[in-house]
Amino acid sequence: MVQPVPARRIGSDHSISEHTPLAAFSTDCPDDRLGVLICGHGSRNRLAVEEFAQMVDSLRPRLQPLQVEHGYLEFARPILRDGLDALRAKGVTRVLAIPAMLFAAGHAKNDIPSVLNTYTAETGLTIDYGRELGIDRLMVAAAGARVREALTRANDDVPKAETLLVVVGRGSSDPDANSNVAKVTRMLVEGFGFGWGETVYSGVTFPLVEPGLRHVIRLGFRRIIVVPYFLFTGVLVSRIRQHTQRVADDHPDVEFLSAGYLGDHPLVVDTFRERVEDVLRGDTAMNCSLCKYRAQVLGFEQDVGRVQESHHHHVEGLAESCTLCELECTGACQPDGMAAAHHHQHSHEHAHSHGHGHHHPPYPHADHPLGPSTLGSSDLPQKP
Repeated sequence: MVQPVPARRIGSDHSISEHTPLAAFSTDCPDDRLGVLICGHGSRNRLAVEEFAQMVDSLRPRLQPLQVEHGYLEFARPILRDGLDALRAKGVTRVLAIPAMLFAAGHAKNDIPSVLNTYTAETGLTIDYGRELGIDRLMVAAAGARVREALTRANDDVPKAETLLVVVGRGSSDPDANSNVAKVTRMLVEGFGFGWGETVYSGVTFPLVEPGLRHVIRLGFRRIIVVPYFLFTGVLVSRIRQHTQRVADDHPDVEFLSAGYLGDHPLVVDTFRERVEDVLRGDTAMNCSLCKYRAQVLGFEQDVGRVQESHHHHVEGLAESCTLCELECTGACQPDGMAAAHHHQHSHEHAHSHGHGHHHPPYPHADHPLGPSTLGSSDLPQKP
C-alpha cells in the first residue's frame, strides 16, 4: 500500500493562517521539491470535469509555492499518471497525493493507491498519500451554505420543526463510507434544528433516492429539503433531481427544495489545503477501526485482507464525453434514469465479476427491496 509520510511535526495549528505546516515547510525546507497531485474520479460529463479543473485552479494560489497538478481515475484526462509526469517534468521529487473523495471507500482505499504504487515502482518517485475530505467542520459548513441557499428560494415560512432534511450520498459497498454520510446528515439536522433528517443514496446501497423519499414523506412534514452531498455535477446529481421531482409531483401538498451540490465552495477549497497540510504533519490515517478491509465488520467479514488493486484500467483515460447536454447533465440519454443508473452505479463499485479478471464477494444486502435491483442480479455472486 502507499505509505503515509512519517510523522513530521512542523506545526500544530490546524487553522488556515500564515503559521501553517505549509508555510513553515516552504521556508525551512527549500531543498525539498514538493508537488501536489489532486486525484479525481473522473466523469463522462464535460461540465463535471470542467468543474473539477476549476476547483484545482482555485486551489493553486492557496498552495504556493508548491506545484499542483490533477488527474483522474477514469473516464477523463489527464489520468493520474499524466499528472505525475507533469510534476516530474517540473522537477518535483516528492508528491503529496490527495484523494478528491468525500469519504474513503474503494476508490480512495484501493484504486488510487494501486495506481500510485505502480508509478512509484516504475519511476522511484516518492509519493505520500493523504486522506479523503471526510467528515470535517469545513465540509459540513459548506453543505450548510447550500442548505441556506435553498431556503432562500422557499415559497413560505415553514417552521424548521416542520422541515425534514434528506442528504443524498453517492452510495458504496463500504459500510464505513455510507455511515459517514449519515453522520453528516445528523450534523446538519442538529446544526439547523430541523424536525427530522434522513439519509438516502444514489446507488449501490439502500435506500435509493425515490423509494427513500416515498418512505419519509409518510412522516408528514410540510417541507423536505434534498441535499446532494456530491463534489461536482454529473448524471447522478441530475438523476437525484429527476427522482425527487417524481415524488414531488405525486405530493403537491409538500414543498420540496433541492439544494446545490458542494462544488468549489471556498470551504471545500480550504479543506483540500488542510489535507495537504495533514500530509506534512504526518496526520494521514484513515478510519481503520471500521474499515472492512482491515477489521471484522459485521456482514463484510470476507473482505478483510483483500488485495489492494485498481479495477479501472479498462476505462482509464477514456475521454468520450457525452454531447447530448450543453451544460449540466439532464439525463437525456436515459429519460427515466433507471437502466443507466443501475449499470453505471453497479459497474463503478464493481460489486460483481464482469470479465476483467477480478471477482468480489457478495454484498450482504443484495436483495434489499429499496436498493438497486442489479445487486441481486445473476451477475452478482450470491450468499449460499
